[in-house]
Amino acid sequence: MRILLTNDDGIHAEGLAALERIARELTDDVWVVAPETDQSGLAHSLTLSEPLRLRKIDEKRFALRGTPTDCVIMGVREVLDKKPDLVLSGVNAGANMADDVTYSGTIAGAIEGTLQGIKSMALSQAYNHSNGRVVPWEVAETFAPNLIRQLMDVELPDWTFFNLNFPNCAPKELQGVEVTSQGKLDFGLTIDERADGRGFPYYWLRFGERKGDFRAGTDIHAVKNHKISVTPLKLDLTDYTVLDRVKRALIGEDAD
Repeated sequence: MRILLTNDDGIHAEGLAALERIARELTDDVWVVAPETDQSGLAHSLTLSEPLRLRKIDEKRFALRGTPTDCVIMGVREVLDKKPDLVLSGVNAGANMADDVTYSGTIAGAIEGTLQGIKSMALSQAYNHSNGRVVPWEVAETFAPNLIRQLMDVELPDWTFFNLNFPNCAPKELQGVEVTSQGKLDFGLTIDERADGRGFPYYWLRFGERKGDFRAGTDIHAVKNHKISVTPLKLDLTDYTVLDRVKRALIGEDAD
């Protein structure tokens, strides 16, 4: 099996090193094309206004001055001589659940792999922000290899991929694996206004305390209860529940 790895935290991220160790539990044919710098929060964006600079680190490891989406495209279309069997994106420092999947560069890596017709998975490791940045990578490293093996045998419809979130706990405290739906969180960003040395204002986006729908069966409920969340996500954003309603409004009651 050939695996292509990427992330959004950058080529030097601890989570990418963890993902390499996970992938090597599955195969020796592991390739890395990851961003040269941190690309968190850039979602499924492309670099169109400047060139993509590719730096070869070793035979199967490359850094790209671009986004996670760029990395997967370059990996599949330029670096590798044939498509990989699997794209893994992560392991992200911090969970990617609920509404946050729309912002995530980690999720975007899996989205692009899916668009390229390759089975893809995004992996993220939750951690407690209040005690500083101490990420329990050992949770993902312990449980991801076998989980990925099992998920490789699952037949997916076109344009569907897996979003895996590992809880913030010791491996021995894990309460199992749960197949979940995407949860809902309130808007968690605030604007922090500051002034530079000349008195001109500038701004930081800052994450604050978040509330949301923690119902059983959702990704955020599972991770909160020390379970690995496995969520199948699809790229078809059509809301089929309102198609007929819109047709009636625009075409008339007899619309098929």
